[in-house]
Amino acid sequence: MSVDATSTTATQSTKNESQTSQTSTAAKASLDYDAFLNLLVAEMKNQDPTDPADPAEWMGQIASFSSVEQAIQTNSKLDSMLTQMSLSQVDGLIGHTLTTMDGSASGTIKSVEIYTDGAVAILEDGTAVVLGDGVIIS
Repeated sequence: MSVDATSTTATQSTKNESQTSQTSTAAKASLDYDAFLNLLVAEMKNQDPTDPADPAEWMGQIASFSSVEQAIQTNSKLDSMLTQMSLSQVDGLIGHTLTTMDGSASGTIKSVEIYTDGAVAILEDGTAVVLGDGVIIS
């Protein structure tokens, strides 16, 4: 992975895309969750009274629904934990000197922005550098 200096505008664009991605992922999960409930209720309302559904099948569907709900909540909590972990790790970087191995950027870290796909160091001159392979912090 090569590390290139990026502009603050590009960083803001990445931040907005990451937030949009998280929002659309949550919306998809919520939509699937609501759609499952609507489907389950519609199925219960429209079942044939002369041939009702097997209670074991209903329990299986309810168990599936519960599993989906728990998976959504678990993913949300894991995302929150990863963000907290990232914040605690990058806290110590502010004030240190960052240099890229290819020499494209060098300077003192003024702030660090964290996104779902990684962290970006903002240098005092406004240069944004993705923290990853090829970055030296001293």
